Amino acid sequence: MDHSRAPVLEALENYHTTGQIPFTPPGHKQGRGADARVRSVLGDAVFRSDVLAVSGLDDRSSSAGVLAEAQELMADAVGAEHTFFSTCGSSLSVKAAMLAVAGPHEKLLVGRDVHKSVVSGLVLAGIRPVWIDPRWDAGRHLAHPPGAAAFRAAFDEHPDARGALVTTPTPYGTCADLAAIAEVCHERSVPLIVDEAWGAHLPFHPRLPAWAMDAGADVCVTSVHKMGSGLEQGSVFHLQGSLITPEVLASRADLLGTTSPSVLVYAALDGWRRQMAEHGRELYDAALDRAESVRKAIAAIDGMRVHGREDFCGPSLADDLDPLQIVVDVSALGTTGYRVTDWVRERHRVNLHTADHRRINAQLTHADDRGTEEVLLAALADVAAHADELRTPVLVEVPDPADLRLEQALLPRDAYFGRTEDVPWQRAAGRISAEMLTPYPPGIPAALPGERLSTEVVAYLRSGVDAGMVVPDAADAALGTIRVAGEG
Repeated sequence: MDHSRAPVLEALENYHTTGQIPFTPPGHKQGRGADARVRSVLGDAVFRSDVLAVSGLDDRSSSAGVLAEAQELMADAVGAEHTFFSTCGSSLSVKAAMLAVAGPHEKLLVGRDVHKSVVSGLVLAGIRPVWIDPRWDAGRHLAHPPGAAAFRAAFDEHPDARGALVTTPTPYGTCADLAAIAEVCHERSVPLIVDEAWGAHLPFHPRLPAWAMDAGADVCVTSVHKMGSGLEQGSVFHLQGSLITPEVLASRADLLGTTSPSVLVYAALDGWRRQMAEHGRELYDAALDRAESVRKAIAAIDGMRVHGREDFCGPSLADDLDPLQIVVDVSALGTTGYRVTDWVRERHRVNLHTADHRRINAQLTHADDRGTEEVLLAALADVAAHADELRTPVLVEVPDPADLRLEQALLPRDAYFGRTEDVPWQRAAGRISAEMLTPYPPGIPAALPGERLSTEVVAYLRSGVDAGMVVPDAADAALGTIRVAGEG
């Protein structure tokens, strides 16, 4: 296919050059009705290109096939059979994929290190999760994606499971052996869903971990806004094989998606695909070389350990690592990732990615350059120089792996929609959670609706909040109280 084409962008340009006059939404009419104070911040171009997808970008019946052609080009660029665009982020895309595989009360094997959007899908669909434990690094208190052996054992115990879902890469950049997991699923003629939200760039360079379609996955969900050049909420999901039909997947996406998709988001997805098809190899040559030099420079700063394959990959750990996620342990400085993240934002206007009780993460992409590299390194060097100011006596009580795994006492749906009450956190242990309790970022729930809370997990969350952890989805974000299933 001709990857110099960008059908959405071309149609948008045609909309402008032919002088289309809308008597349709959006009501700002290419910005003419927008407040000048808003336009001064957002820019006129945003409003000018915010048009309807139908009766705007394309005609009433979509006969020009603008979106269909853009999706076909995306599929061709990455080697998928079908691709669907989403303007509601991968949070919607992964739910659509789940609904295409399992229905109410049917089983789905799910890695327990999933993003909160997967748990939302379980709540909405009434799917019965069979949790697969991640591979846990007890020394570093970090979870890596489950391995194929764990999925095989779970299928042996639950042969009626309709499929499996795994998250890889994680926000820390660690990856599973997807080919091995796909083989386990296909031996049983069930599909593998991969939440590859952090892997939009993987198809475009051989030095990056293998991506889901090449590894044999059936559905892959990707957030182009995370590691690509998409706008926020720009997501795609790819499909191959015969275990899920494109009609079913499209229907599930339509069930959840908006009827007013953003042409701005579509256009950015389309343009990113063209950019990667034409220049992805050279862009990631440069990005990977820069990541290597940044890693070496940070490792030379006193008190900072940059995690690499030697730390994260091994027989009982991850199978691969995306080097663009630069994860740095700052615990030798006597502080937390939370404090470091807040400090560099306040002092240096540097915004880091994931932070936890001992680590920070700087995410690099093809967009970084020498200037951004120098700003990051200067900020982190300044952290080390001011370590005395950042030391904290507050410690996060991270449980052992066995204590992190909670009993699934109720279906997530039943606990979430059932009768609930809010209890002081001191009395929450032993009760069944009716809410997600999710340190964010990265957004992996510590407790789910339907799980029985333990003393250890409650203490972890409470001590985490005291140390700067953010738990935004709790009914009480300060965790003075916790929402639990009602008794009796």
